[in-house]
Amino acid sequence: MPLSRLIARPLLAAGFVVGGVSALRSAPQHAEKAAPVADRVVPAAKQAGIPLPEDPLALVRLNAGVQIAAGLALATGRAPRISSLVLAASLVPTTIAGHPFWAASDPSERGAHLLHFAKNSSMLGGLLIAAGDTEGKPGVAWRARRAAKDTRREAKHLARDARREAKHLASAAKREARLAKARAT
Repeated sequence: MPLSRLIARPLLAAGFVVGGVSALRSAPQHAEKAAPVADRVVPAAKQAGIPLPEDPLALVRLNAGVQIAAGLALATGRAPRISSLVLAASLVPTTIAGHPFWAASDPSERGAHLLHFAKNSSMLGGLLIAAGDTEGKPGVAWRARRAAKDTRREAKHLARDARREAKHLASAAKREARLAKARAT
């Protein structure tokens, strides 16, 4: 593993592990902030078939656990692409609930929320890069295109070989017919 991945993944994951632990420790305060977002997200998630608890406190604890687990997975290199996607999915509602700069009336509070919103947005960008990182190995899309190309090439070769074999068989059949005709006369 290149040194950049060895260092970058734990650094990216550290914020989620620390943030998850902090959220668990102060879950009731986070639940108050999360309630307006949870009221909108939970019904939409349930319609999509995603089972989520309706209680904001349970949602905060669930989100914190997900961030700790996925953060540790990313930091240790265990399923880094999946853990990056999971962290990205958990970061969006966390950012919206925790840093609504658009709703702050106090300029200093608005500035602090805007700063954290921008920080989380940049972390989201890092997670998306990590989620797409195949570590130099071909991705699923490349492998699918390659398999289709190999299949087309093989089909073309098989068709050419079949035509050649049919031509040889037809030629042999004509020879046999001429020999049979010659013997008959």
